[in-house]
Amino acid sequence: MKWSDREKQVYQDIASWERTLFEYIPSDIERTIDKWVEASFNKLDENIKEQFFKNLDQWLFHLHAFIQGSDSQIQAKEHLLKSARVLDESIKKISDMKRLTIDQLSYLADQQIAKYRIYSLMQGGLAGTGGILLGVDIPAIIVLNLRAVQNIALVYGYDVNIPFEMMTSLKVFHAATLPKRMRAEGWSKLLEEAQQFDEQLYYFYEKDEQLTNESWLEQPLIQIMKSIVIMMFRKKLIQGLPLIGMAVGAGMNYRLSRQVTEFANRYYQMRYLIDKNK
Repeated sequence: MKWSDREKQVYQDIASWERTLFEYIPSDIERTIDKWVEASFNKLDENIKEQFFKNLDQWLFHLHAFIQGSDSQIQAKEHLLKSARVLDESIKKISDMKRLTIDQLSYLADQQIAKYRIYSLMQGGLAGTGGILLGVDIPAIIVLNLRAVQNIALVYGYDVNIPFEMMTSLKVFHAATLPKRMRAEGWSKLLEEAQQFDEQLYYFYEKDEQLTNESWLEQPLIQIMKSIVIMMFRKKLIQGLPLIGMAVGAGMNYRLSRQVTEFANRYYQMRYLIDKNK
């Protein structure tokens, strides 16, 4: 099926955004961080390193599965279908979402994006107060962004309960949280898989693929550094509140959420266009 004029325009918007990924030039600081992280992990035994990343992958996979099976996520899915029926009453399941126009889907996706960015802002602000909330900040921000990616996938008609889509959404989250200098490579791999899609793997996806590696650890390290900064300013109160720590937590979590949701939205828009053009 050929693209409409509006779909062609959306494709041009994605292509323009894509160019910013490929044209990005890393700074000297980023190169230094790369070398430091690589050197640190090179000192580890290969078996220990392999087991570490294998356990990290399994943790992300089980966390992802837990989220998509939770009552709140099931309710979110039903709410999304109800919202879609306002636009097209024939929609009964997630795959039917593809009947909507690209503008209708973008509108529904924008609602999800705005919601999860606000959640991240609030969660970061609460973590910025210190105490037990700071201790669960990293798992909480991972959960929020995984849920955001899942819901954006659902908007464009990709049901993350299907094995292939579940793994794909994890890869989208992984690529979106890579350092900016490595995001273009993650984007290219995702599009290559989308274009070489094998229907036989759709419901029985059994590939054992590694997600995390040394490069991906930069984002958790940034989050740890954020926690250290918050701890440094937790006793500097303004009108009885650690406002500096709250601002740091809210700002950094919002920035990460904006990064993840924009990447996920662009990817699933492109998937929608690729599938429509087949």
